[in-house]
Amino acid sequence: MAEISFPEPRIGPGWARRRIGAFRDAVAFERFAAVYREAMDGLPEPEEQRTVDTSYGTVRVYRFGTGDGVPLVLMPGRQSCTPLWRTNLPGLVRGGRPVYAVDGLGEPGCSVQSAPMTSGADQAAWIDEMLARLELPRAHVLGVSIGGWLAVQVALHRPERIASVIALDPANTFAPLSWKMIVVSLGSVLPGMPEGLRNRLLGWISGGIDNASEQIEGRLIASGMRDFKVSFPSPALPGADELRSLRVPVLALIAGKSIVHDAEKAAARARTLRDSAVEIWLEASHALNGEYPERLAERVHAFLNGLPEHDRQG
Repeated sequence: MAEISFPEPRIGPGWARRRIGAFRDAVAFERFAAVYREAMDGLPEPEEQRTVDTSYGTVRVYRFGTGDGVPLVLMPGRQSCTPLWRTNLPGLVRGGRPVYAVDGLGEPGCSVQSAPMTSGADQAAWIDEMLARLELPRAHVLGVSIGGWLAVQVALHRPERIASVIALDPANTFAPLSWKMIVVSLGSVLPGMPEGLRNRLLGWISGGIDNASEQIEGRLIASGMRDFKVSFPSPALPGADELRSLRVPVLALIAGKSIVHDAEKAAARARTLRDSAVEIWLEASHALNGEYPERLAERVHAFLNGLPEHDRQG
């Protein structure tokens, strides 16, 4: 893996008053950076590493694979970043299109937030600006958890560049957050929480496994929970009319064992979209991309290859 260069990070609690995501202190940043670099060593070598400017901060993007198909852009979940896709990248790059993995703005990683983001429209704006800086006139956007919510938001507010959306168990998108997820979300970010309890919460999200923190992805998310303070509002659940206004094809894969929401209710609401393919993967947890990487790659390729020609080829 090529050397990973971290931009100057936001550090310290003072950034929260400005609604800017930041590492809690210098030690927290160094701890996270070490895990990030280790995690990136487990990924395929990227074809390109870029940092692009937007109105809300600088965004780190890695390009994997080649091809002339419409690119696939990956948006990770809360307190996560590019290494989340370690097991997915080998399968996804076989699709004959470049794959761009993004460190989310306002999340732990190599992106650096510089302005508050208070709405879904703000979130959509930086993603649209990022695609413009990357000179991508069209892109498929795949997101997991909050990343799925982000993919839907950019399709709602800035649809011009969006060829399709692939939402993996998206949080607060097709159904409200469950009480379990609210407890996990609140508890996981409390400063001073014992590491064992934090890891237990992480395992709860990942289908109840007791070794989530032993995997590099789990260690990275645990470090993000402990070491980084996200400073934008909780994502708003889109209204029924908003969802029905979506004009792009949507593939929604809902985890049957998710604690994020009621899977049946989420799937039912996703099916009200004008152009949607919706599946419940009964045995999957919220971490379905890590549990079923090959199955996911096959389903993504089948979905993208079934789209109209102009949305499949660049």
